[in-house]
Amino acid sequence: MSQSNQRHVLSALVQNVPGVLAHISGMLASRGFNIDSLAVGETDDVLLSRMTFVVVGDDQVLEQVGKQLEKIVTVVKVLDVSSSDFVERDLLLLKVKAPAGSARSEIRELVDIFRGQIVDVGPEEVMIEISGRETKVQAFIERMRSYGITELVRTGRIAMVRSGNESSAIDESESRFAS
Repeated sequence: MSQSNQRHVLSALVQNVPGVLAHISGMLASRGFNIDSLAVGETDDVLLSRMTFVVVGDDQVLEQVGKQLEKIVTVVKVLDVSSSDFVERDLLLLKVKAPAGSARSEIRELVDIFRGQIVDVGPEEVMIEISGRETKVQAFIERMRSYGITELVRTGRIAMVRSGNESSAIDESESRFAS
């Protein structure tokens, strides 16, 4: 039996053409599907891009999103990454108040604990880069709130199926949503 609010990670290989992102996100929005996270980037083939979506819903929502994506001419393949063993990452850049002294030292220690790095230092704040699972990134944000976050930006989730799975390469696997 499926859970009603399960997180699904989908990866779509798409033609790298102008307007593909707008077309796909507009189509999903017009059908009432909410995209929780979206990341897009060129692949090793300059003619193709990979879009990674996170949608929340039951298996029926997942099935409908997959089928709608496959109807789009510029979509080459769609893979339900979350149905396999996979690795996912999120990237965070965060500016936090950090006047010279003990607060700055505490922040530096937390950055080390979370395996991040300070990428810019100003007189009254620092900019920090953290990458990892969504839960790690969120935990770091919560730890920084008490110091005073001045600016924050995150990527959408990116994900790949681990090696050794039959469907680890999206361009070699059959789509899960084929009719």
